[in-house]
Amino acid sequence: MADRERTLTEITAIRDLLSSKPRPVGWGERRARLDEVGTHWPVAEDIQCTDIQCDGIPGEWSTAPGSDADKVLLYFHGGGYCSGSIRSHRRLVTEAGRAARMRTLAIDYRRAPEHPFPAQHEDALAAWRFLRRQGIAAEDIAVGGDSAGGNLTLALIGRLHAAGEPLPRCAWLISPWTDLTMSGATLASKDAIDPIIHKAYLEELAGAYVPAGQDRGDPLISPLFADLHGFPPLLIQVGSAEALLSDATRLAEAAGIADVPVRLEIWPHMIHAWPVWNAGLEDGRRALCAAGAFMRNAGS
Repeated sequence: MADRERTLTEITAIRDLLSSKPRPVGWGERRARLDEVGTHWPVAEDIQCTDIQCDGIPGEWSTAPGSDADKVLLYFHGGGYCSGSIRSHRRLVTEAGRAARMRTLAIDYRRAPEHPFPAQHEDALAAWRFLRRQGIAAEDIAVGGDSAGGNLTLALIGRLHAAGEPLPRCAWLISPWTDLTMSGATLASKDAIDPIIHKAYLEELAGAYVPAGQDRGDPLISPLFADLHGFPPLLIQVGSAEALLSDATRLAEAAGIADVPVRLEIWPHMIHAWPVWNAGLEDGRRALCAAGAFMRNAGS
């Protein structure tokens, strides 16, 4: 009972943080607000961060004490393809690197509506190519992302697989947005308890990201509908209080049908992308520990 009470107290505090100001409306306000709530807790003092340009794409290396420089977590932030940044997700990414005992590379890929699909995919592939040119073997790279970043992770692997190129050792997906056709049942059933994601909001994001006339069921846009055969091991972490829960559970089923090694974790009471607030949330830290062990042991 004590653990459950702690969990509820902590997640209530995060909900209060998210609702402490009116929901922003414009793209600039949304981006500023996500940066604000994402940096509520600073990066740990023992983390070393270094700016890098990945063929013109802004990026950031992070290293925690004891990290293996020859292994890298390539991370794509969430934000519906329209917001989110290295800054908003820095605490999440750096602590994930600590848990995985790897260096991390986060990138500020281009965002919609200024840069619609497929600009983000081009940037993700460029970051992958950058790492490979640094002499990092594909099997020494884990790729991960939350929400739209999870979508981008799957799309990158799909492109590499279609081209017959070596694939990353594994993929780590937090609260992935996998279906831009919005057919998931929990978009309705979890709407009242999800403080972040609502169908009308997703429709606005998808409208800004996907060019008019483009099929939102295209597997590069909605990787739920991709052929997952041959994909590397997947870890999918999602909260029980998420409107995108169905996007995660249906992806796990599709991966299992395709004989992909997949682990689905549904975390009670957790909200969308909860490990972002790991500094104040024990379940965020536990999720990162689980992800770190998965990334270290994938393929072994």
